[in-house]
Amino acid sequence: MSPPIVMPAKPSALETHFDKKKPIIGVVHLRALPGAPRYEGEAMRDIIAAALRDARTLADGGIDGIMVENASDMPFSRPEHIGFETVAALSVVCQEIRNAVSAPIGITCVANGAIPGLAVAKAVGARWVRVNQWVNAYVANEGFLNGPAAEALRYRAQIGAKDVSIFADVHVKFGAHAITGDRSITEQATDAEWFDADVLIATGTRTGSPTQPEEVAEVRAGTNLPVIVGSGLSPEQVPSLMPVADGAIVGQWLKVDSRWWNPVDPVRVERLMNAVEKART
Repeated sequence: MSPPIVMPAKPSALETHFDKKKPIIGVVHLRALPGAPRYEGEAMRDIIAAALRDARTLADGGIDGIMVENASDMPFSRPEHIGFETVAALSVVCQEIRNAVSAPIGITCVANGAIPGLAVAKAVGARWVRVNQWVNAYVANEGFLNGPAAEALRYRAQIGAKDVSIFADVHVKFGAHAITGDRSITEQATDAEWFDADVLIATGTRTGSPTQPEEVAEVRAGTNLPVIVGSGLSPEQVPSLMPVADGAIVGQWLKVDSRWWNPVDPVRVERLMNAVEKART
C-alpha cells in the first residue's frame, strides 16, 4: 500500500544536496565546547584542529557528507537553555570545516536544538539540520520535549534559510515514546511529513545501536519523503539496510575502537565505503 499523500510533492533533499544516490554522512563529534560541564578551558584552535582532522579523514575516505555535532556537551541542555556560547563555538568550527572540505555539511545541535542549529547553518552555509523530535513529543533524556516544527520553520523563513533542509528522526533513539504509544511508527512518519520535514531518519535505540530494516520499512510506509538510517550502520549491515534505505548517517562505527569520542579511523571509513559502493552497484 502506498503512503498517504498529505503534502504536495517536493524535490528530494538528498538529490539536492548530494551527487550520489544513497549518500553516506559521517559524523564529526566535537570535543566539549565552552559552557558545557566537561569543557576544561581547551583553546578553540585545538577543538577546531581535532574536528578538522576527523572531517578530512571522512572526506578523504569518500564520505558523501559530514554532520557536525556538539556531542561532548553532555548532559545536554534542553533546547530553550542552549547558550549563545554553544551557537558561537559551533559556528566557528563548522565554518572551518566548510573551508577545509568540499563535502556538504549539516548540523546537529543537541538536545533537539532546531532553532540554534538553523542559526548556525545559515551562518556557515550548511545544507541541513538534524532534529531528533520534529513533531508530537516524547520523554527524552532531557525531560519532556515538544516537537519544534512550527517555531523552527517560522524561524527558518525569518532568517531566509529555506535552503536548509530538515532531517527529522521518527521514533528517535534514547528516551521514551509512551505518550505517542497510540500512534504507530508509520503514523508518526506521516506526522513528520505533514509538518514539512524533508528527510526522515530511522534509528536503533542508542548511539551506535543497529537500525533494523523493519524500522526503516515502518517509517517508509508512512511517507513519500526519503528515509535514511540514523544509527549503527556497519559494513556487515550494509547488505540488509542499504537496499531499503535512501542513505545513512554513520558516527560511532567509524571511530577508533568504535567509540564515539575517539578520532575517526581511516581504515574503518575505507571498509564501510567499500561495502557501500558494492551496494550501490
